[in-house]
Amino acid sequence: MNRFIAPILLALILSACGLQPLYSGGSKGAVATTLGSVSVATIEGKSGWLMRNALTDRLGAQDSNAAQFRLVVTLDDRIEGFGVRADDTVTRERRTLRARYQLISVATGE
Repeated sequence: MNRFIAPILLALILSACGLQPLYSGGSKGAVATTLGSVSVATIEGKSGWLMRNALTDRLGAQDSNAAQFRLVVTLDDRIEGFGVRADDTVTRERRTLRARYQLISVATGE
């Protein structure tokens, strides 16, 4: 009997705690509207163009004129050759792409 009452009591107690899901409200929720107010600055190079488009799509940016925040990204793209043959031909490469970013408030500049 206690096995059945304990989960019911636990469910009632947890439902009264006042917590709400962070992403509640879907595309009209607080998180989605804040992410939509981030404009992504132009990033140099082909990799930068691809990354900017992916970030804009992922954040759901609406209008860059009404943005509250600006995301500035700097990419460091490095390719190292290793596995060199006797005739100095590179057989393998390692690519490292590092992104440094700043989220800047448009209103304050911080």
